[in-house]
Amino acid sequence: MALGGGIWTTQNKVLPGSYINFISVASADAKLSDRGYATMPLEELDWGPDGEIFEVTADDFKTRSLNIFGYDYLHEKLKGIRDLFAYAKTLYAYRLTSGGAKASCDYASAKYSGTRGNDLKVVIAKNADDTEKFDVTTYIGTSKLGTQTVATAAELKDDDFFVWKKSAQLAATAGTTMTGGTNGEVTGESYQAYLDLAESYSFNAMGIVTSDETVKKLAMNFVKRMRDDVGVKFQLVLHNAPADFEGVINVKNTISDDDWAKESAVYWVTGASAGCAVNASNTNRKYDGEFTIDCSYTQTQLTKAIQAGEFTFHRVGSDVRVLEDINSFVSFVDEKNELFSDNQTIRVIDQIANDDAVLFNTKYLGKVPNDEGGRISLWNDFVKARKKLQEIRAIENFSDSDVVVSQGDTKKSVLVTQQITVVNAMTHLYMTVKVV
Repeated sequence: MALGGGIWTTQNKVLPGSYINFISVASADAKLSDRGYATMPLEELDWGPDGEIFEVTADDFKTRSLNIFGYDYLHEKLKGIRDLFAYAKTLYAYRLTSGGAKASCDYASAKYSGTRGNDLKVVIAKNADDTEKFDVTTYIGTSKLGTQTVATAAELKDDDFFVWKKSAQLAATAGTTMTGGTNGEVTGESYQAYLDLAESYSFNAMGIVTSDETVKKLAMNFVKRMRDDVGVKFQLVLHNAPADFEGVINVKNTISDDDWAKESAVYWVTGASAGCAVNASNTNRKYDGEFTIDCSYTQTQLTKAIQAGEFTFHRVGSDVRVLEDINSFVSFVDEKNELFSDNQTIRVIDQIANDDAVLFNTKYLGKVPNDEGGRISLWNDFVKARKKLQEIRAIENFSDSDVVVSQGDTKKSVLVTQQITVVNAMTHLYMTVKVV
């Protein structure tokens, strides 16, 4: 990335940018960016762009899933993505199965590689009104895609499924099915290619459905580097990943659905984490997805799960609910206490870090003099942003004096110190009733 970012220990950074630390206070002694952006590399896709991240909105998914993923919205193949879009509003998707072969026939090639291309079919018939022309009708499975009436193949227009061979000789056929489409092999290099591309995108949560420990380690190193060295704040959702890091959400539960990876609860958790508002929590949120989640835990096991930093679903009556909205961080110290294990806290500080960096990098970096007037302007913008967070009850007890902006160690640097009190959702009720 062009601009520097991340955490700092001494004021010795070379790249211009925003370097922001968050620490705990010892107990004893401008505009808010939107949330809802998720990214996932998907192994179950048989159709879609090769070797690139592509954007899918919630509306696109509902209305154009067939064109985008090769299957209609309600197809079993898309169950995981439906879970994700229960709360996410935008997905940056990547086909891990990229690199396969494209299906083809005498008249066309599939637009994308993948086995779904083998379900494409071309039906050609003489036009009833003009025998010099042909009606070329296309299908995917039994679903009709469309019809074009042309005199020659050169007149056929490519679409979301077919790339026509313009020199082909059209002839009446009851149905020509495409063949030869294959999915690419999923390897560690597939995940690395995805992570390299993801570095250029902005999102709130990344989810990876995998049991491969090497892939998990690769992804955990990526999120740590992005959060601490690059300054890009998001959370990574994995299954059975005790990372002991606030940037990693460690999902405990498995699912029991046939033909789906046992780690597939990651889809819903990724969407819920990305879509949860900065002033809200997923604690006690009802699981409203489509998988069957194993919740067979005792009270003792649930207690240990919280202590181990495991994001856990449990059963409440007939409902499956989130036990507590926590991440995998458990090694508490004075400068980084248990507040950092709460995902609501992380959402607030990530919002501040991302928004402040965007504000400084776009409005101040290289543009505003580092004199008293410039620093007052920066202070005013930071205070204004904190007041917006207080208005929506994401933080509380904020006063203007909680933000201090001064000149750093060099003429070009600015030192900012702040104090915030994050509001968390209620999780425990302790009550005494006196009966007289």
